Amino acid sequence: MSPSSPPRAIATPCVKVCVVDGASGHCLGCWRTLSEIADWTRMTEAERAAIMAELPDREGRLNG
Repeated sequence: MSPSSPPRAIATPCVKVCVVDGASGHCLGCWRTLSEIADWTRMTEAERAAIMAELPDREGRLNG
């Protein structure tokens, strides 16, 4: 990356529906925990990808 090119965007599951379920501690928009949301920009790309791969299962468990 050259000094004049913009930084690469960070992939995120955020859908701008920020409502946290009190029982599970997960955001009902993106299914991440509050600590995952807070640490998101400091995580490696691999860490973020691993969490994003888990999100469909989380949604199914929490909505089931």
